[in-house]
Amino acid sequence: MGASVSIQLASPRMLAAVRRQVRISHVATAWRPALDLVWAFLRQTPGLRTDGHNIFLYHHAAKGEAAMTVDFGVQVTRAFPQSGEVFATETPAGKVASALHVGPYERMGETHEAIQSWARSNRTTLAGKSWEIYGDWTDDPAKLETQIEYLLA
Repeated sequence: MGASVSIQLASPRMLAAVRRQVRISHVATAWRPALDLVWAFLRQTPGLRTDGHNIFLYHHAAKGEAAMTVDFGVQVTRAFPQSGEVFATETPAGKVASALHVGPYERMGETHEAIQSWARSNRTTLAGKSWEIYGDWTDDPAKLETQIEYLLA
């Protein structure tokens, strides 16, 4: 059974992020070095982060392009001046198609495909940006939760 897709109204989430050009097949190896830079910055900047989650913001590539822009980030409390590669950005606001992925990260593609399939079935246009909001860590991969949201056009 596929993920349940719902329409939500998303508010922007402020992020401290590092931007990379990445093929979708390389996200699994690109995220850690980028987030290591963000976390090092956050450890040196008290008060910027409370209990925000890791969020990966995807700027989908145009048809035929091999790589897309990905902002690997952590939710923060406010904007801040850029420091090295770490910059302030935010997720878009607006209507989103949303689904909760529960299980190993390696299977998130199934939830992404469920949202894309839902959009095709409902003749809904996606706006070219999506993001994953990672829940609290657990040692049991079957219990990992990630909210996946696609901005609607």
